[in-house]
Amino acid sequence: MTRQELIANIRRKQSFLCVGLDTDLKKIPEHLLKEDDPIFAFNKAIIDATAPYCVAYKPNLAFYEAFGVKGLMAFEKTVKYLKQNYPDQFIIADAKRGDIGNTSKMYARTFFGEYDVDALTVAPYMGEDSVTPFLEGYDGHWVILLALTSNKGSLDFQLTEDKQGERLFEKVIRRSREWGNDENMMYVVGATRGELFRDIRRVAPNAFLLVPGIGAQGGSLEEVCKYGMIEDVGLLVNSSRAIIYADKTENFASVAAEKAKEVASQMAELLNSK
Repeated sequence: MTRQELIANIRRKQSFLCVGLDTDLKKIPEHLLKEDDPIFAFNKAIIDATAPYCVAYKPNLAFYEAFGVKGLMAFEKTVKYLKQNYPDQFIIADAKRGDIGNTSKMYARTFFGEYDVDALTVAPYMGEDSVTPFLEGYDGHWVILLALTSNKGSLDFQLTEDKQGERLFEKVIRRSREWGNDENMMYVVGATRGELFRDIRRVAPNAFLLVPGIGAQGGSLEEVCKYGMIEDVGLLVNSSRAIIYADKTENFASVAAEKAKEVASQMAELLNSK
């Protein structure tokens, strides 16, 4: 999916919501455990219920790889279901890959060649040759680089400064601008970072940002938009647990739809106010 297609879909739906498919068999409604493929059954119901209110889905690979071949088959079925039934949805494989060049080439072939997802989260800390294989030969696909995450441990490295006062997350973004561009590279920036979005925008003024951390993690959608929204919106805001696990009864999908609708309505207001 191209940048312009993504922006057009955001404008059309008046939403920049991404629904995270962090599907945990211990958290899904018990009646689904009787299904042949309970992970896919859950995902399908969530997708059908929430698709009108979001523009992207983000399956987290850890929740699928944990179940071996069956889990990966559920991931593949989920991707195919989205492509066949909701082709306007932007599909992000949240796998946080990143290794030496040859290994990255294989990861790129896996996710962009085999699964044909739109985007893949990538860890940047092995440098240029671990990232550029994802950018070569895969037009219409995106690298989403980890930049400033919301976990407590991010303080260990990401906010450390060099002698010139540049913080590590700023260095990562600035350097990566030499590898990719606003048409093929996004950045992960946690919603709990608030005013730091201003600093992100100084380094990457027009890039799209994937923003986890609203909902269950307590990030503020208003703050994210205040400091991070640009003319082309430039945001994909992810919510996982607050939507997909809002209910554990047989009504789980309809409750998820209501939660997604609430967030989308808030987003529409923020878009119109801008």
